[in-house]
Amino acid sequence: MPIQSIQPDTSETFQLHGISELQFLHGFLQWQGSSLLFGPCTAQTFAIVIHLSFLSGFFVTFIRGRITQHFTNNPADSKHEMSSNGTNKETTPDTSDSTIKLGFIYKTTLSCCFLLSASYFLATAWDILHGTQRKCAWHASVVAKDIILTFTWTVVSIITFNIRKKIRRKLPSILRIWWIFSFVQSVLSSLTDINSVVAYREISTGAYIDFFTLFLCLVLFCVAIRGDTGIYSPRSELQEPLLGSTAVKHADTKPESPYAKASIFGLVTFSWIDPLFRVGIKKPLELDDIPNVAKKDSADDVYRSFEEKVDFLKQKHPSKKPSMSKAVVLFIWKKAALNAIFAVINAIASYVGPYLIDDFVNFLTRKQRSTHTGYMLACAFFGAKLVETISQRQWIFGARQLGMRLRAALTAHIYKKGLHLSSQARQGHSSGEIINYMSVDVQRIGDFAWYLNTIWMLPIQILLAMYILYKNLGMASLAGFAATLLVMVANLPLTRRQKHFQTKIMASKDERMKATSEILKSMKILKLQAWETRYLEKLEDLRKTEYGWLRKSVQLGATTTFIFWGAPAFISAITFGATILMGIPLTAGRVLSALATFRILQEPIYNLPDLLSILAQAKVSLDRVTAFLQEQELQADAVESIPTHLTELAIDIKNGHFNWDPSLEQPTLKNIHLQVRRGMRVAVCGTVGSGKSSILSCILGEIPKISGTVNVSGSKAYVPQSPWIQSGNIRENVLFGSILETNKYEKVLQACALNKDLELFPHGDQTEIGERGINMSGGQKQRIQIARALYQDADIYLLDDPFSAVDAHTGTHLFQECLMGVLSGKTLIYVTHQVDFLPSADLILVMQNGKITQAGKYDELLQAGTGFDTLVSAHNQALESIVTVENLSAKGIIPISDENPMGLSDKKSSDQVNTRVKTLHLQNSKKQTCNGIQQEPNGDTKFKQLQLTQDEERESGSVNKKVYWFYLTAVYGGGLVPVALLSQTIFQVLQVGSNYWMAWACPPTLDIEPTISPGVLILVYTALSIGCSLCVLIRALLVSVVGLLTSQKLFSGMLHSIFHAPMSFFDTTPTGRILNRASTDQSVLDLEIAMRLGWVAFSVIQILGTMAVMSQAAWQVFVIFVPVTAICIWYQVRYAEHLPFVLRDLTITFPGRQKVGVVGRTGSGKSTLIQVLFRLIEPTEGKIIIDGMDICTIGLHDLRSKLSIIPQEPAMFEGTMRVNLDPLEEYSDADIWQALDKCQLGDIIRAKEGKLNSTVVENGENWSVGQRQLVCLGRALLKRSRILVLDEATASVDTATDGVIQRIIRSEFADCTVITVAHRIHSVIDSDLVLVLSEGRILEYDSPLKLLENKSSAFSKLIQEYSVRSGSPSNLAALNCN
Repeated sequence: MPIQSIQPDTSETFQLHGISELQFLHGFLQWQGSSLLFGPCTAQTFAIVIHLSFLSGFFVTFIRGRITQHFTNNPADSKHEMSSNGTNKETTPDTSDSTIKLGFIYKTTLSCCFLLSASYFLATAWDILHGTQRKCAWHASVVAKDIILTFTWTVVSIITFNIRKKIRRKLPSILRIWWIFSFVQSVLSSLTDINSVVAYREISTGAYIDFFTLFLCLVLFCVAIRGDTGIYSPRSELQEPLLGSTAVKHADTKPESPYAKASIFGLVTFSWIDPLFRVGIKKPLELDDIPNVAKKDSADDVYRSFEEKVDFLKQKHPSKKPSMSKAVVLFIWKKAALNAIFAVINAIASYVGPYLIDDFVNFLTRKQRSTHTGYMLACAFFGAKLVETISQRQWIFGARQLGMRLRAALTAHIYKKGLHLSSQARQGHSSGEIINYMSVDVQRIGDFAWYLNTIWMLPIQILLAMYILYKNLGMASLAGFAATLLVMVANLPLTRRQKHFQTKIMASKDERMKATSEILKSMKILKLQAWETRYLEKLEDLRKTEYGWLRKSVQLGATTTFIFWGAPAFISAITFGATILMGIPLTAGRVLSALATFRILQEPIYNLPDLLSILAQAKVSLDRVTAFLQEQELQADAVESIPTHLTELAIDIKNGHFNWDPSLEQPTLKNIHLQVRRGMRVAVCGTVGSGKSSILSCILGEIPKISGTVNVSGSKAYVPQSPWIQSGNIRENVLFGSILETNKYEKVLQACALNKDLELFPHGDQTEIGERGINMSGGQKQRIQIARALYQDADIYLLDDPFSAVDAHTGTHLFQECLMGVLSGKTLIYVTHQVDFLPSADLILVMQNGKITQAGKYDELLQAGTGFDTLVSAHNQALESIVTVENLSAKGIIPISDENPMGLSDKKSSDQVNTRVKTLHLQNSKKQTCNGIQQEPNGDTKFKQLQLTQDEERESGSVNKKVYWFYLTAVYGGGLVPVALLSQTIFQVLQVGSNYWMAWACPPTLDIEPTISPGVLILVYTALSIGCSLCVLIRALLVSVVGLLTSQKLFSGMLHSIFHAPMSFFDTTPTGRILNRASTDQSVLDLEIAMRLGWVAFSVIQILGTMAVMSQAAWQVFVIFVPVTAICIWYQVRYAEHLPFVLRDLTITFPGRQKVGVVGRTGSGKSTLIQVLFRLIEPTEGKIIIDGMDICTIGLHDLRSKLSIIPQEPAMFEGTMRVNLDPLEEYSDADIWQALDKCQLGDIIRAKEGKLNSTVVENGENWSVGQRQLVCLGRALLKRSRILVLDEATASVDTATDGVIQRIIRSEFADCTVITVAHRIHSVIDSDLVLVLSEGRILEYDSPLKLLENKSSAFSKLIQEYSVRSGSPSNLAALNCN
C-alpha cells in the first residue's frame, strides 16, 4: 500500500465530522419539495425515464435474439445465447425440469421480482382509488410511474422465470444492470420519503411501499453483484467424461477458496473468512493454511484476460504498438464500475445521518413530540449506517481485489516479456531492473485502483459542499469556490515537480538495483579479489544519488501537506471575509455549518494532491513498464520450423549473416552455410572468440539474423557452457516439469554418471541444490543439466562445451554413454575444445573470426592442414608432455627443469619437499560445507534431514516493543519524536480552539447583536488557523525527514552487513530474498513506515482530543466508546552447525615457490580446498598456516589482497574493460596493455573502438566465456601476488591457447607458489607436486614422477585414461565398442 492510501494527515477530518454532516443535511431538510435532487416530482420523472429506458433495452434485446434465431435457423446456435459483447454465455442444453436444481439464490430472486411486481400493482390501485397522498402536484406522473413499474417488474419476473429453461450459470448482463439501477432509484425514493416524513411528520402509504421495495431491491442488488443464477444441473452418468479426471487434477492440496463459494450473506458480512480466523486463533498461520484464491483471481486467469485485451488492441490497430494504458482500462473497467456503484451508495448513505441530526436535536428539544417520528428517525439512522458500512467494506475490498488482479496480470506479462527479449534488449535491462518493474512499478500501478473512484467523486463532493455554503452564506460561497479553485490550480506545478522527482527516484533505484544484482551474483569473486570495499562504495554512491531525490520528494510532500491543511483556513477566511463585506449576518448555526463544510471540503481537497501524486507515480511506472513491454523481442522469423516429414535435413542454414549487435557493421557470424542431416553428429571447434557458441545461438534463434535462412526440423534441447541450475532438488532439475518415468530416469542418470554422486548425497536425488548450485561442483552441475536435456528426449541436441568442467574419466563416460549411446540416432551438434572427441563426429566445423573456415571429417581436415592442424598440433604437444613424463618415470630419470635445476633424484626431490619453507600448511582441517553428511567420531555417517536454503524468518504474535524503540531512536536518539508529538498536540488544541472561537463569538440567532466585531472575529480565527497549519508543516517535515534518515541508516547497516557476511550466507540465502530487501522493503522504509507510525500516534492524540470534547457534553458515550476502542486496538496488533564436513582430516604442506597440481574426480573437493585458502568457508577444526601465520588470525581483506585467483566461473561487471581489470585504479594503462598482451587479449581489445573503455554489459555477456577467463588471467598478471591459485582457469579455452597460457604462467610466476586445479592432465603434469583428492580426503600427494612409478596409483590411472582417450583418433571408437 502506498503512502497516500494511508492518509495519515486526514485522520483529523472526523473530529467535527458529525457537525459538518448535520449542517449539510439540515440544508436538504429545509429545502423540502423545492430540491432539484430529492423533490418528489423530480424523483417521479427520473424513475419514469429510467424504467422506460430499460424496457426499451429489454425489447431491443428480445427482437435481436428473434431475428438472429430466424436467419441462422441453426439449433446448435440456440444452445449459446450471445451476450451484448459478443461472447458466449455459459449455458447448457435444455433439459427437463426434473434434471435441474433450483438453488436458494434463484428462488429468492424470483420471489423478490414477483413481490416487487405485486407491490407496485397495489400502489397503482391505491393511488387510483384513494389518491396519491404524495407531495408532487402532478398526480398523473405518480400514477404513470406506478403503472410503468408494475409492467416493468412483471416483464422482469417473466424473464427471471424463463431462465430456468436454460441452465445458466450467469445472469444476463441487462438484468444485472437493471437490478443495480433499480436499487439506486429505490434509495433515492426512500430518501425523498424520509424528507417528507421529517417535513410533514407523517408517513404515507407510498412511503411504506418504498421502504419495503428498498429491501427487495437490496437483495436483487446483491444477486446482481454476485452474478450467479443459482440454477445448476447434477451430472448424470451419460455426462461423465470417458477418461478419468485424475490426470488433469492439480496437485495442489490447499483448501478451496471460501470466497468463490460464499453465499450472498457471506459476501456481505465477510463471514467466508471466519474459518481462517479460527485457525489463526489456535496457531500461527502457515502458508498451507491460507486457501487458494478464487479461480477468477488466479494469476493464470487474470493474465489470460489481460492478454486478450492486449491482443484486441493489436488487432484493432495492427500498425501500432498496443497502448498499455488502454489495455489496463479495458481490463479493469467492469470491476471499477462496480466499485464506483458501491462508492456512490456509500457517499449517499454517509450523508443520511448528518442530514437528520439537526432534526433529531430539534425533535428532542420540542415539548410536543411524536413518538412515531422519533422511531422513524432512529430507524433511518441505523439503516443508513448499516448501508454505509456494508457498501464501504465492499468498496474497499473491491479496490484491493482489483489492485491484486492488476498486479498479477502485469507481473506475469513482464515475466513473459523477459523470456522473449532480444539479446540487445536484454543487455539494456538487468535482472535487478526487471525485478524493480515487477515489484515497485507494478505495485504503484496496482495501488492506483485504490484512488480510482476519487477521480470522479472529487467534483461531486466539491459541488455538494459548495451547495451547502450557498444555502448558508448565499453569494459569499462564490468567494469560497474561487478560493478552492485557486488552491487546486496552485497544486499543479507541485504535482509536475513531484512527477519529475518520481521519475528520477525510479531511474536511480534502477541503477542501484542493477548494480546490487550484479554484485550479489559475483560476490564470491569480489571476496576472492578483496574488492568488497570498492563495490561497497559504488553502491553507497548510487544510494546517495537516490537519497538526494528522495529527500527532495518528501520535502515537497511536506510542503504540499502544509498547503492543503492550510487550505480550509484560507478558504474559510476568504469566505467569511466576503460574508462580512456583503453584509450577510453570521449566526452560530451558519458558522458551524460552514466550518463543518470546510472540514468536509478539506478531505477532497487534501485527496487531490494524493490523487495527483498517485497519478504521477502510476503514470511514471506505467510508462516504464510500457517501455519495457515494447522492447524488441527475438525475431519471430529468425528460425523457420519445418515439419519432420517434409525434409531429411534437421538443420539447414543458407547464406546466414548474424550479429549480436545489429548496429555494428562487422557481423558476428558471416557466410554461414550448413546442412545437417537427421541423425548426424557435428563437432564445432576453434579458438577463443571465434564464434562457436554463436553458431548454436543462431540455430536457437537467439542471435539477431541479418540475412539468410535458418530452417530447423524437430524439437531442440540445449546445454549451455555455463551450467544453469534451478533451486530445488536434483530430481526436479532433471525432470524440469516432465512426468517421472522411472526406467527412462534411471537410464539418464547412469548415462550422465550421476549414480555414484547420488549415493554420496544424504538424500539421493532428493538432495536440495542451493542457490546457484553452490553445493555442487562444476562437473556435477554440468552433468545435471546434461541429464535434464537427455530426459526431454528432443530431436536435436545442442551442447556447448559439455566436457570442460569434468575430469578425463567422466568426460570419456559422458561421450560414450551420452553422445554415442543415449543420443545415438539423434541430431547432435557439440562445441568442444578437446580434440579427443572430434574423430567420432560425422562433420567437424572449424570456426575462425565468425566464419566456417573448414568443414569435413577428422582425417580430411588433417590432410587439409591450416587452422585445424594448429589445434591438433597443440593437442599433440600437450599429449607428448604426458608421454615424456611417463617414459622418464619408467626409466627412473629425473628431467632438469627450472623447477628442479639440480636434477635431483626422485627420492631426493621428495625429501627436499619437507626441508623447504612451509609456505602453506593445512593441519587436520575439517571443512564444513553443504552436502548434509557429517563425519562422527566413530567413523559412521550421520544424515541430517535439514534443508540447505533456510526458510525466511518471520515473527508471530505482536511486534516486539524493542523493534519500535529501535526504529524511533535510530536518528538523534529519538529526540525529534517528542517534537513531532508536541506539534500534533498543539495542532489539535488550536483546531478545537478555532472552531470554539467562531461558535462562541457569533450570536445564536439573528435577533441577538454580536459581541465581537467582525474584524476581530476573522483576525483571531485566521491567526488560530495559521498556527494549525504551521504545526502541520513542522509535523510533516519532522516525520518525513526523520523517517528518511532512519531509512538511510538502516540501509547503510544492511549494506555493510551484506558485504561483511561470510560466503555461507550467500550460499544459503536466495539472491531474490536479498534483492527484495533492497528494493520493495527499502521502498517501504523510505516512504511508508514513518507515515504509518505517525498516523497511529496522531490518531491516538486525536482520539484523546475527541474524548476530551465529548466528556464536556455526553460522558455516557464512554460506556460504548472505551470498550470498542480497546477491541479495535487489540485487533490491530494481532497477526499471526547443521552443515556437514566435506574436507576431512587434511594435513598437507605446500612448499614455497613450487607448482602444486590438484586433481580428482568431479565433486572430490578441489574447489572447496581453494575456498578454504581464501576463507570463504571457515575451518571447523585445525589451522591453515601461510608463512608461519594462522590465516584465521588476520583480517579477511589483508589475506585476500595478498592472494590471486583465476576462478572456475569467470565473472565480469558492467562497465568498461579497464574497470574490470583494475577496479581499484592501481595500475597504469601501459601495465594493463602489457597484461592483456600476455593473456592473448591485446589484439582483440585494440580492435575494439573503445579500446580499454570497451563496453562490458551485465555479467560480461557480450564476451565469450573463454575471453572472460582470459580477463581473469589478466587480473592475476596485474596483481602479481606471491601465491596464485588457478581453479580450472583454462577449461573454456582451446588447447593451443591453453598451451600459451601455461607458458606465460610458468614464466611470469616462476618465483611464486602456484596451485593449479585442473581436469586437463597436461596442465598439472609438469608440477613439482600433485595432490589427488577423493571424497574430501587426500588420496595421494607426491611428485608426478613418484606417483607414476606406482602403476596402480590414482594419478597413474588418470594419466592412462587420458592417454588412451587422446592417443589416436580410433581410441574413443574402440572404447565405445568395448
